[in-house]
Amino acid sequence: MKLGLENKVVIVTGGSKGIGLACAKAFLEEGARVGIVSRSQENLARAASELGSVETQAADLIDAADALRAIDALEAALGPIDILVNSAGAARRTPADELTPAHWRAAMDAKYFSYINVIDPVIKRMAARKAGVVVNVIGNGGKVASPIHLAGGAANAALMLATAGLANAYAGRGVRVVGINPGLTATSRVAEGMKADAALKGISEEEALKDGVAKIPLGRMAEPEEIASTVLFLASDRASYLTGVNISMDGVAVPTVV
Repeated sequence: MKLGLENKVVIVTGGSKGIGLACAKAFLEEGARVGIVSRSQENLARAASELGSVETQAADLIDAADALRAIDALEAALGPIDILVNSAGAARRTPADELTPAHWRAAMDAKYFSYINVIDPVIKRMAARKAGVVVNVIGNGGKVASPIHLAGGAANAALMLATAGLANAYAGRGVRVVGINPGLTATSRVAEGMKADAALKGISEEEALKDGVAKIPLGRMAEPEEIASTVLFLASDRASYLTGVNISMDGVAVPTVV
């Protein structure tokens, strides 16, 4: 299937590893012009050596000014952004009894504002040009409350609402906004979640991972490349009538109709 992504300017936040890196690689293979953002210059350098022709910007996306600086620098290098993929940031998993207001605020900074601080300037520029797509890689924690992921799940839920609301607000100006909610995916972030889950249940991390996979009817975790394939489709004109939705990709671990 030809997705028509050649020469599209694509920015992937969190593009130095995991799902973000898989997305950056997939867009490059489709002939897009890609920029990636990460907090870590070391991770960016490692990703660039793997990806090849890619622009990089180190930025702390929790800081709105730093996020804007990175966006401006990438647009100066690549041109106006056609597609924004948000995959940066993850809230630390914390058992409910250990949560404090500071934990809830940190989770919103780490997951919610690291997306919003990039979306806000980019979507307004897209609307002025009357074209653009925003794909938010969020997470099923926003739909299913977990005792070790309440603060992060609340941030995810807020992003799901922002996705639907921004899609509605900007549909008439040529901008689509969609979300993807992965479940367990084979990335380095899984290890943190398994560590917290294991501590809560008093089991080993290996047992926690085995239990987690056992709850997935497909019998395995997703691969980052599988999430990336869906991101590419959603970002392409093949999905031109798809906006305002949050799509679960959890191997039907949570079989719901919403």
